Amino acid sequence: MKFSVLVNQLTQKTPISANEGTNPEIKGVSAIEDATANTLSYIEGKKFATLINQTEASGLILPQDETLQAQATARGIAWMASPQPRLLFAQAIALFYRPFQPTPDIHPSAVIDPSAVLQENIYIGPNVVIYPEVRISSGVCIYGNVVIYPEVRISDRAILHANSTIHERSQIGKDCVIHSGAVIGGEGFGFVPTPQGWYKMQQSGCVVLEDGVEVGANSNIDRPAVGETRVGRNTKFDNAVHIGHSCQVGENCAFAAQVVLAGGVKVGNNVLIGGQSAIANNVTIGDGARATGHSGITRDVKAGEIVSGSPAVPNHIYLRSSAIYKRLPEMYRAFKRLAHKK
Repeated sequence: MKFSVLVNQLTQKTPISANEGTNPEIKGVSAIEDATANTLSYIEGKKFATLINQTEASGLILPQDETLQAQATARGIAWMASPQPRLLFAQAIALFYRPFQPTPDIHPSAVIDPSAVLQENIYIGPNVVIYPEVRISSGVCIYGNVVIYPEVRISDRAILHANSTIHERSQIGKDCVIHSGAVIGGEGFGFVPTPQGWYKMQQSGCVVLEDGVEVGANSNIDRPAVGETRVGRNTKFDNAVHIGHSCQVGENCAFAAQVVLAGGVKVGNNVLIGGQSAIANNVTIGDGARATGHSGITRDVKAGEIVSGSPAVPNHIYLRSSAIYKRLPEMYRAFKRLAHKK
């Protein structure tokens, strides 16, 4: 499509300014380093300014920076500007790329209990197994080899990718996405020590995913012995995330890969957790808090606080400690010299 048409379509989503230049034809999107003619790319700030002089892209999404805009104009590159270039680029991708979505159908190899209730416009792929008393709402897409245990509820337009498993009594909200290999509602890790060994505590609770939750590949969200494990609206989990039994995760959170929550953790809204972080039993994380990657959180975190390290401490302390850590060999040599003088 012409660059001017693309600008008009994106302007419907967010206000932008633009310089259409020679109004090039845009046939796709690309990373700025790999861009070719007739593609659209973007940069987020001045530290990427040199890439404007190197790119072959015909169009760019820029921040609202007159210097960068003038730089693109000088090269004859059409541009549009936004306070959130990355968001605008994501919206542009959606205009050129449509994920594969099969036509509603039920594959003959699917095994569906007669008591299951299926609404209209559903796709059920090969070798799907649906147990008794399952209810699946309109527009749901279930890819091959998915297993859905009894009494599961799946709401409108949810997508269950191949080889995911939904255990008994789980509730999947509208527009949720469960990626391949994920297990929703598996048994929590509940064993009681006795003189004779471990006594298994049956996990009679359930998992509730509110609308718009996305669960990455090979992630696990465990059901509790009683009550529920709940994930709030629009929260996103990367691959290999583990949410323990009885956890309560708020809305609009984002957890990077390999984050682990032990049982009973309470996470507020808008919380960001970096990759390979772990949170101990019954810890509470306040609204808007952040943990950088590899954090080991063993205490409550206040709303808006940023923590780092293991055990996690306030980020400003962690940064100062890291600076000192680099100087330890030098400090140790100085200490030895002082000790020798005595």
